[in-house]
Amino acid sequence: MILLLGGTSETKAIATRLASAGVSVLVSTATDELLEIGSNPNIERRAGRLDETAMAALVRERKIRAIVDATHPYAAVVRSTAVHVAERLHIAYFGYVRPGGVDFHGEGIHMAPDHEAAARLAFSFGRPVLLTTGANNLVPYANESSRTGIPLVPRILPRAESIRACLRAGIEKESIISAKGPFSVEQNRAHIRRCSIGVLVTKDSGEAGGVPAKLEAARQERCEVVIVKRPHVPAPHTHASIEDLVTDIMGVLQQNALTHRRRGR
Repeated sequence: MILLLGGTSETKAIATRLASAGVSVLVSTATDELLEIGSNPNIERRAGRLDETAMAALVRERKIRAIVDATHPYAAVVRSTAVHVAERLHIAYFGYVRPGGVDFHGEGIHMAPDHEAAARLAFSFGRPVLLTTGANNLVPYANESSRTGIPLVPRILPRAESIRACLRAGIEKESIISAKGPFSVEQNRAHIRRCSIGVLVTKDSGEAGGVPAKLEAARQERCEVVIVKRPHVPAPHTHASIEDLVTDIMGVLQQNALTHRRRGR
């Protein structure tokens, strides 16, 4: 069985390709949010966050032969955990990292190495900030908003835990946009105009994460854009193509099976 760490829109395609090749796949996601993973009988699903101890226990319990990491490009902790577990238990690790595929050159586009730097930069323009990076890294932005007195509008998934995270960070409920993307150019423009936004903060989440539409909306509405760079986590067997990923997985599994048969003779 393969452990597929998913949650992104590419999860179904990877799971389906492997299952169709006869591989049993356990799809693991941090939450039980609705996720289409296909109906192939070779696919199972579990939900719940996994630290290193829990992931190692799951690998042993389900006799996992390889870990396939298709988590979000910014899920650095999960990716690092998966690499360490694979190394500890001597099983294969394969990574899929969604291509960025966006030209970040242009007037009004600024890069930041992390959320702390992005927050300082975003509020330096003195204009209301639309935060489109989710609910996991709110604190630096909420702190800068409080320090400067400049409004912060976080756009988050319509989940109770996300709203609670905003409230804990001191953000008033009236300032929250609770909606599920990706959003079109016009939807982004509507949010920008409704809240008098002057700065949009985003991650480099690629086309699947709706980044091109955000950049175009910001350009049309004359907003500054702050982009948080992707974290770098060294990992073996990492691909930006699902086809290449599946080919690599199947090749290694077949080689391992051949080696096992030879040892059994």
